[in-house]
Amino acid sequence: MKKIGAITTAILVYSAIVFYLGWCVFIWLDAFLSVNRWIFFSGWTVMAYALLIARIDHRFRLFHIIGSYWMIIMQYGIILFPMATIATWIMPDQLIIIGSIVFFLFVMSIIIGTYNAYTPVVRELSITLPKKDAKLNSLKVVVASDFHLGLLSNKAHLQRFVKKSNEERPDVVLLVGDLVDDDPIWFVKKGMSEVMKQLTSTYGNYGVLGNHEYYGKKIPLLVEEMEASNVKMLLDETIVVADSFYLTGREDLTNKERKQLADLAPKVHNLPWFVMDHTPSNLVIPEKEGTDFHVSGHTHRGQMWPNHLFTRKLFELDYGYKQKGSLHAVVSSGFGFWGPPIRLGSQSELWSVNIKLEDVGV
Repeated sequence: MKKIGAITTAILVYSAIVFYLGWCVFIWLDAFLSVNRWIFFSGWTVMAYALLIARIDHRFRLFHIIGSYWMIIMQYGIILFPMATIATWIMPDQLIIIGSIVFFLFVMSIIIGTYNAYTPVVRELSITLPKKDAKLNSLKVVVASDFHLGLLSNKAHLQRFVKKSNEERPDVVLLVGDLVDDDPIWFVKKGMSEVMKQLTSTYGNYGVLGNHEYYGKKIPLLVEEMEASNVKMLLDETIVVADSFYLTGREDLTNKERKQLADLAPKVHNLPWFVMDHTPSNLVIPEKEGTDFHVSGHTHRGQMWPNHLFTRKLFELDYGYKQKGSLHAVVSSGFGFWGPPIRLGSQSELWSVNIKLEDVGV
């Protein structure tokens, strides 16, 4: 009963917000256009619940796109519309101007956000790790996460990643979870595997699962598609790469049965140890267990301002690079995006990490 009550309350609160935002837009439009109230609110309601409609069947992909953009209206409508309402109370004769300013801010947010989402950058980092018994003296590692490949983070966007990654001439590529947007159906239908196969590296491309792969509930299909795309998926396992470092791929935190990091640790720490873990939930444990290089994603750096204020509070490292004792950690904001193809306060990216392996004491 408590669950039903909580769901009912959430629906009522959401519906109230939807109505308030719609009423604000309707009043502004009606000030200089003849708008049919019933037609407007029918369309407004469809937009507000488009993501739920899209879940009925994959053929309703138009509703998925509409619902994704609706999230921008919710995100910034909650911030801007109350301010516009207060301004209108103070200056009721300036309704059209106030509404136009809000509309302009939305348009600019979409333009700038779209540019940031579809114009990825390369973040460069250089670190030094103990060589131990590694045969190599250096490594270049490309790190990327949160592609959310699907309808909006599409085949063309994946091609941008492959191009930029190959230009770095990496020794290893690490893909740190949320590779698809829940269901890998569009990865399959749009032939994205053919693009992923073009990804090159000296010693291999490796990936792990993120929370969205679990939401999609088609992990076997995802793993099969990635393996066919020359991406080796590591599911709670540790391997040796190029006789020069251990590489551990952890199951995502969503999997309550995932192994402890201690159970995945190399029996003998005679090589540097790299760990891929989609969610940067805890850096204390990898530091304690002797991890040398730890990579994550998940946070998107909030994706849209000011969400980064929340991710900064939730995680010790929600974005960027941090050295914690002997641990070197990187959290990427992601190459793709979740929901709308909009990034404000963040930008789609990949990391190019130059790792120098030196003997201890050198």
